[in-house]
Amino acid sequence: MTGRYRVAVVTDGTAVPGRGAVGLAAALRVVDGKAILFAQLAAIEAVPICLASTGPDEFVAAVRALAPSFDGIDLEAIAAPACFEVERRLQEALDIPVFHDDQHGTAIVVLAALRNALRVVGKRVESARLVVIGAGPAGTATVRLLVAGGATDVVVVMRGGVLHRDDVPWLPPHEAWMAGWTNQRRVRGGLAEALAGADAVVGFSRAGVLTRELVASMGEAPVVFALAASEPEIRPQLVRDIAPVVATCRADHPNQIDNALVFPGVFRGALDAEATWVTTSMKLAAADVLAGLICREDLSATRLLPQVRDDRVVPTVAGAVAAVAAELRRSSPPAAGGVPRQDAARSVSPQEGVGP
Repeated sequence: MTGRYRVAVVTDGTAVPGRGAVGLAAALRVVDGKAILFAQLAAIEAVPICLASTGPDEFVAAVRALAPSFDGIDLEAIAAPACFEVERRLQEALDIPVFHDDQHGTAIVVLAALRNALRVVGKRVESARLVVIGAGPAGTATVRLLVAGGATDVVVVMRGGVLHRDDVPWLPPHEAWMAGWTNQRRVRGGLAEALAGADAVVGFSRAGVLTRELVASMGEAPVVFALAASEPEIRPQLVRDIAPVVATCRADHPNQIDNALVFPGVFRGALDAEATWVTTSMKLAAADVLAGLICREDLSATRLLPQVRDDRVVPTVAGAVAAVAAELRRSSPPAAGGVPRQDAARSVSPQEGVGP
């Protein structure tokens, strides 16, 4: 069943989840699957498109040429750092929503799940010590949304060590932003130093990065989100006795972090509201209502979020996104064709800023 909206699901095949740059044939299966979910969950007609482009310029030009046929653009499986440039340029050029799900869908569902995970152990995002491993698309967007959502103690760890504001002049823009807006305690070193005493870790890295010893060095009742695709940073059974809440991307473990909880509703809400931009406040609203679908009585260490097929998910997320879009429309003069592109509720610097 499809509705009155049509979305393009577009990829260049450079970052297929769990497999990397394996090409367009493999990527086609991913975008085909997303198109089916759009139709089944949100009654949106979605068209999978694989572009054999040679770089951001060619990719952006192709999507701009296709855009008049669509009501929205869902970017999928595009590697960093090109994904940041592609999304920014398309957002600036088009008057329809452009949403890179690997970034923002992941960030929304992680924030929702992390809020509930910390509630289980009697903590809050706003006061918890949080560590994010990895600064690719998902890690970068998650850090941005955590900061926008009130997190005050976030440390980002890459292969070269902890991001630090002293490193800003030598970093690419997306890493420079994180270095400027995180690590307020000025932690230096690597993963061991970052995790010492931490309340939660969110991994977007690779299998084996986390060890039982590292998790044991974290604070009391630590939360572990091991979200490396296909094989998590650490197997949940290795740390269940020391980490009360563990989440992965896998369906064969409790607490699967699944973007399908987010992207159908976000698009449906943005399209219903005739929004031209998915703002930070819309993403925060989506995360809040998604977390709220699990009532206090049902919340547990093995139940942080509803199931993808829960009939409440898409209309609840869509309604929250549309309500924020409507409020932005009322409070600010609209950009050409729809909702204003500057998010008045945004609490962090613009995308290209590097922080204080």
